[in-house]
Amino acid sequence: MKHFCCLLIFLSTFLTVSQTDAYKVVNVELNSEHPHFGLMPIGENKILFTSYLLDKKERPKKKQGVPVLTVFQAAISSEGHITNEVPVQIDPKQNIVNITSATISPNGKNLFITTRYSYKNKPQGNFNMDNFHIEIGEYKAGVGWTNFKVLPFCKLKYSYAHPALSKDGKILYFTANVRGGRETTRGGSDIFKVDVLGNNTYGEPKNLGSKVNSYSREMFPVIANDNTLYFASNRPGGFGGYDVYKSVMDEHGVFTKAEKLPKPLNSNKDDFSLITNDNGASGYLSSKRLKGKGDDDIYYFKKK
Repeated sequence: MKHFCCLLIFLSTFLTVSQTDAYKVVNVELNSEHPHFGLMPIGENKILFTSYLLDKKERPKKKQGVPVLTVFQAAISSEGHITNEVPVQIDPKQNIVNITSATISPNGKNLFITTRYSYKNKPQGNFNMDNFHIEIGEYKAGVGWTNFKVLPFCKLKYSYAHPALSKDGKILYFTANVRGGRETTRGGSDIFKVDVLGNNTYGEPKNLGSKVNSYSREMFPVIANDNTLYFASNRPGGFGGYDVYKSVMDEHGVFTKAEKLPKPLNSNKDDFSLITNDNGASGYLSSKRLKGKGDDDIYYFKKK
């Protein structure tokens, strides 16, 4: 019995070391006391992320008394550095106050954003002003991203957020809290997908189902080039707060049961917005883990 207990202790220690030592996670230089999140790969060696728009004194700019969140584009290096960050140019005439996440279509022609209505552009009817929705814009030289339109399946009484596109741009993944019918949301928010048909037309949104979604909240989906879906969830059984999970699409286009990623990719605090390179050996994530520089920080990770 003594030898058996020692063996269990050894195996437990080995598994713990294997999990915690499999990756090196580094806080990137870009971070500050302000939040950095909403990571999304675009093109080759480029990335989008969300943070505050700052003034010349490095203080968050405000509109209607609220700090302005916007999307930045930056370059990434093979060593994990994020450099040359600049705000994505949004046409000021569009009255878009805050953007919490975004992605660009593979052909570079469209920008999908998560935002809220402002008092200047809110539609008629009763709805919750705190609800998010997804808009699509087009790029015009000298103007920036403009002509934004709300995606036609976004209903006023529900919230839609965190757009992510497949490699070919034909499928849009997003989160929503849609209620009622077969495709009802299981928890606070679920991950859905919809076919992109062109000319701002789409198929019928479909819930990814119980192998991906839970009775808790799913957030920030990202679909890698190998059809692995990464997302965050605060479901029971995690390390604490939001944790990053992955689900692999099989040959029939069905996602397998979601698996929680190990530490140190996950921590005892909120972890989300994970993106990887093509072989999954390195990438980035956002986290509010201890010893960070501020709010949500961006971390670079790499397999040892």
